[in-house]
Amino acid sequence: MSITKRLINNDSELEIIIHGRFDYSLHREFRACYQDQQPDLVYNINLSEAQYMDSSALGMMLLLKEHTETSKLGAVKISHPSNTVLKILKIAHFDKLIEIEN
Repeated sequence: MSITKRLINNDSELEIIIHGRFDYSLHREFRACYQDQQPDLVYNINLSEAQYMDSSALGMMLLLKEHTETSKLGAVKISHPSNTVLKILKIAHFDKLIEIEN
């Protein structure tokens, strides 16, 4: 379980890649990814390497969304979730809150 982050698209997008389980154990590491960043970035939560996600991960993503809403220019999107993770996101209606790219 870990997180990798990198700036892409001419430094306008911060990609946050989740490896393994996305749960409360990543709380501090996830928050540290965006805490010192400007809220006007596009934050891409890449779940292609995530094997599992629980409700605390959903809460962490909502906190990131709140962070971006302090600037009307920022946004959050979720990319490449596995079928299992996508089912969790849809059950929680995250497809209505955050853009999801397959």
